[in-house]
Amino acid sequence: MKITALADSVGKGLFAGFAGTLAITASQTVEMKIRARAPSDSPAEAAGIVLGVQPRGEAEKKRFSQIVHFGYGTAWGAVRGVLRAAGVPPLAATALHFVAISGAAMLMLPALKVAPPVSEWGAESIAIESFHHLVYALAAGAAYDKLERGEKYEERR
Repeated sequence: MKITALADSVGKGLFAGFAGTLAITASQTVEMKIRARAPSDSPAEAAGIVLGVQPRGEAEKKRFSQIVHFGYGTAWGAVRGVLRAAGVPPLAATALHFVAISGAAMLMLPALKVAPPVSEWGAESIAIESFHHLVYALAAGAAYDKLERGEKYEERR
């Protein structure tokens, strides 16, 4: 694989990751309204531990949480690009992307002690978390595939 092909795929993946992040944000927003729950601050707490950043004040915590949410989701799009650059077919790439991002969330947050172990989450919480990550993976996959198809269309012209 040429480095330029990998860079191209990762770049498309980052755009796809941003699209996936918009989709999961919408999914989570609807779910929070339906279930009348507050947003989780566990991802921002985890990033704060890893980066050594502790925002002060509620406004700063909210801003940091949004930066983490969009940065993390966009960055995960690179994985989708690497999968395609490695020759993984689109549907399989979407499935592997879902498993990777969902698994990472369910392992990383408890490992950093900002969430209980998955064994304590309960079936409903696991299903909801999995659903949100599925929304992300499907949206990121669709966006990536659209970018790929558009490129092939341009080459034929």
